[in-house]
Amino acid sequence: MRRSRRFKRKVLWVLLALPAVGLALVALAFWWLSHDLPGFRSITDYKPPLVTTVLARDNQVLGYFYKEKRFLVRLQDMPAHLPKAFLAAEDSSFYKHDGIDPWAIVRAMLMNLKAGGIKQGGSTITQQVVKRLLLTPEKSFERKIKEAMLAYQLENYLTKDEILTIYLNQIFLGSKSYGVEAAAREYFGKHVQDLTLAESAILAGLPQAPSRYSPYSDPTAAKTRQKYVLDQMLSQGFITSAQHDQALAQKLVYKSMADHSWKVGAYYLEEVRRFLIDKYGEDEVYQGGLTVETACELPHQIAADNAMHRGLADIAKRKGWEGPAGRLKPEEYARFLEESRSGEIPKPGTWLRALVVETAKDKATVRFGQHTGDILASSTTWCRNAVKGLTGPEAPVPGDPSRILHKGDLVWATVRENKGGRVTLNLEREPGPEGALVSMMPATGEVVALSGGFSFEKSQFNRATQAKRQPGSSFKPIVYSAALDHGFTPASVIMDAPIVFANVEQGTIWRPENYEDIFYGPTLLSTALARSRNLVTIRVAQKVGIRNVIERARAMGIESELPENLSIALGSSAVTLINLCQAYTTFPNGGSYVKPRMVLSVRSAWGETLYKSEPEFVEAMSPQTAFLMVAMLKEVINVGTGGAAKVLGRPLAGKTGTTNNEQDAWFMGFTPYLLTGVYVGYDQLQSMGRGGTGASSALPIWLDYRKAVEDRYPPEDFAPPEGIVWSRVENSQAVSSKGERAPESYFLPFVEGTQPTVTDVGAAAGSATTSDSDLMKQAF
Repeated sequence: MRRSRRFKRKVLWVLLALPAVGLALVALAFWWLSHDLPGFRSITDYKPPLVTTVLARDNQVLGYFYKEKRFLVRLQDMPAHLPKAFLAAEDSSFYKHDGIDPWAIVRAMLMNLKAGGIKQGGSTITQQVVKRLLLTPEKSFERKIKEAMLAYQLENYLTKDEILTIYLNQIFLGSKSYGVEAAAREYFGKHVQDLTLAESAILAGLPQAPSRYSPYSDPTAAKTRQKYVLDQMLSQGFITSAQHDQALAQKLVYKSMADHSWKVGAYYLEEVRRFLIDKYGEDEVYQGGLTVETACELPHQIAADNAMHRGLADIAKRKGWEGPAGRLKPEEYARFLEESRSGEIPKPGTWLRALVVETAKDKATVRFGQHTGDILASSTTWCRNAVKGLTGPEAPVPGDPSRILHKGDLVWATVRENKGGRVTLNLEREPGPEGALVSMMPATGEVVALSGGFSFEKSQFNRATQAKRQPGSSFKPIVYSAALDHGFTPASVIMDAPIVFANVEQGTIWRPENYEDIFYGPTLLSTALARSRNLVTIRVAQKVGIRNVIERARAMGIESELPENLSIALGSSAVTLINLCQAYTTFPNGGSYVKPRMVLSVRSAWGETLYKSEPEFVEAMSPQTAFLMVAMLKEVINVGTGGAAKVLGRPLAGKTGTTNNEQDAWFMGFTPYLLTGVYVGYDQLQSMGRGGTGASSALPIWLDYRKAVEDRYPPEDFAPPEGIVWSRVENSQAVSSKGERAPESYFLPFVEGTQPTVTDVGAAAGSATTSDSDLMKQAF
């Protein structure tokens, strides 16, 4: 009996001690786990990885930089039904619990026990925020306890609305979209504030399984999940029955917001990226959510890209047809067609690779992706045989697709038109020479367009900013501007005749020649520049002094190496296109060059201005000298090598440039409101062959671009500064390319007091001597 009472007493003590021991063990576990908890206060300074947005003019998007595609949006900027949809689907008691929902945890535990493993989390939205920002995604009971502890603490540190805002911006919703704003753009092509109830319910159904419920991969599953979300919203009283039924009945259209990123102006965008990384570092650029305003104008950029494509393709066609880009076996057709599938409808001008499936004399039938098209015979007339030794039936016949193309050929083509799904195309060939275009506003330095090559996808080397090439005769205006400040006038007469330079020490002889290998005798300075006379330019540089030419180049912002060698007067020292454009702004700007500006401002994710650029001018010459140069460069268009540009019917000034063996071709042309430079040449120096001149290769690209944008500006002529007078000038001694006398007459500007005292300066120069000729300044 006594023994029984003792036993009962021990049992009673054990029973009384068990809860205490249990509580002690729980307390000990919480104490142990709390020492291993990450600091949660960093969440209060919420800085998720955000998309940096690069804007063109008029707030049009040029492109994005990001590691996670996320755009920060405030709760008050979302439609009220959007957060309610997520609450209904993920945590309907969010505004009632303290970060942990015990009933949800019990339900999850029962489900997991029944399944024999972790199948359901039962996490609240607060716990999901903690898990995504502070903990690993592993499924373990230890992590769940830590998650609950941190969630409880977070609820006492942030408001419910703040936690919900973080969640809606942090959540991954598939298709590379993080947060509701990115998802709204990706799935519905709109901003989050414009989402309907039906669309919000689609997004709210994604967090559980973004891939499974994606409306792109499985629209039926997405619709089923949407109904679940709407049913939950109705049961929670978030919406009425009428709203529920109306949302279910709404026809949904899935489409992504137009994204020009890396499609239009890719070279421009890359220059912006490099600038930002140099200034802020890679992490800030790809995660900081910066807003970058650029000077790029999309109509200009599109016109520049198109002109570069067409121009380089036309240059390549001069060589004729060298064969297809590739050839496939029949068993390889299906793979090519699948890999080239695209949801976009081919637009006119689009470049693409196509598979030839049938040929005839009037057309070749091709396939690309899910599309079928025809290459018409009229687009193959350029296909003369360019393969040495290829003769007979295998040789191509221009204008006959059946003699040019064969079944299985892979060819380049551009879309001509698209009617009823049947596409008409032009046959193309891959360009050989590359090129670049820079267009900027002289008054501000804003670069409105920049193209660095034919294809950014093919080559990221930016020929507008990175390629240093000899500018040829496009360097001559720098020489002539120095001459005007060293005793020359537009009417100075210089002898165009052979000249030889001997270097006794090196045992070399240099015989510069004119491009046409013709000598024109007594030549006006203005005419020499307009017609790009090399021998006159050398004599001018020799008289002015090569050091003075170099000083002028430096004053105009030229950055390249300039050896004290007369050959630099003919453009032998390599420059970048954008640097030469900068130097040329000196002329329309009245003697001061302006530094090119691509990035105008940078703002943080919170709207704080981090950077703002202003026009930066540097004085290089007097306004009078700059105007005389403009007038002389207008003669390049009126009577010289840039005559093709007259088709614009506007006051223009410019200069062509061609290097030895037609390796590099340039055209620099400007109006008071827009300056554009074009360069063409191979990346690995080689001759472009016949037609590889500035007038034949670079000027057509310049003209194609300017035709597309010129109507955006009213016609405007260059205004003369004070101290300019005009005078009639003749040269009766001028000689034509046939060696015959061809008198010239011009109305030229002069700095007041330097105008000639006689009209026929050519005749006067012919009778003058070196000692008494004020008119010639120096006759060679």
